[in-house]
Amino acid sequence: MITRRSALGLLAATPLAASPLSKAFAADYPSRPVKFVVGYPPGGATDILARLIGQRLSERLGQQFIVENKPGAGNNIGTESVVNAEPDGYTVLLVNPANYINATLYANLKFNFVRDIAPIAGFQRVPNVMTVNKDVPAKTVAEFIEYVKANPGKINMASSGNGTSVHLSGEMFMAMTGCKMQHVPYRGAALAITDMLGGQVQVIFDNMPSIIQHIRSGALRALGVTTAQRSPQLPDVPAIGETVKDYEASALFGIGGPKNMPKDMIAKLNSEINTLMKEPDMTKRLVELGGDPLVLTPEAFGKEVEAETAKWKKVVEFAGLKVE
Repeated sequence: MITRRSALGLLAATPLAASPLSKAFAADYPSRPVKFVVGYPPGGATDILARLIGQRLSERLGQQFIVENKPGAGNNIGTESVVNAEPDGYTVLLVNPANYINATLYANLKFNFVRDIAPIAGFQRVPNVMTVNKDVPAKTVAEFIEYVKANPGKINMASSGNGTSVHLSGEMFMAMTGCKMQHVPYRGAALAITDMLGGQVQVIFDNMPSIIQHIRSGALRALGVTTAQRSPQLPDVPAIGETVKDYEASALFGIGGPKNMPKDMIAKLNSEINTLMKEPDMTKRLVELGGDPLVLTPEAFGKEVEAETAKWKKVVEFAGLKVE
């Protein structure tokens, strides 16, 4: 005889994601607002990206995707809040390059990003741009390598901060070319660019959205983009990989959830996000923000996350960086 208690036990032992009840929940999902966590303050490029995606998801799904900014500890506070959230589909994370870098950079994380965040969808790759000031005579990546090697210890490489993708794109370049440059970290890209324009620093591997206007105006000179292929935004600027074989240091963005988030909900969100990536207005806006839209399955995005984490691990270790 099956008692009420034993029946409840049987229900508890049945994986929700595989049950008809789960499919019903997924069909109605979301039935209330979804928290979309961003590990940075409002107003930055990552926040703008989250609000753009969140707004369209809200319109398509009929429930608000509310961006919740949780800055601190280099993006780790926001990430940890999602790792520890109920895996019910109502808390998701804006996944960004800091997640892959921090996995090695921080010595005492309370989570394992690859293990503890369920990949939902990847939606954009953004190149950084290797940019020099007008006093640097090099006009190509190859000429810049020669210039640095002829002037050891004299070239200052700016970044938006220690351990950022801007910093580590330059560290990767040094590792793969044998160039030796002095890293000069700033509190954000704006200050670094000011000193680039003033000639105090010679090169930066900055995010495209914050540097492109200075390149287009002729105030700074772009030598290469960090993606494997050239960018539609700067079609005449070669990829660094055309000169430095296998160099690739772009910024991968996407959405993740707590690791036990139901698969049917993941599939629904993935389908919706991939549909957004094919909308002409969305594609146009993402390109304006400096990146190329992506359409990936959750499994493919998960593999990209693993590859990015492994790639940046090598660079962090080469640079000898560690945050306690």
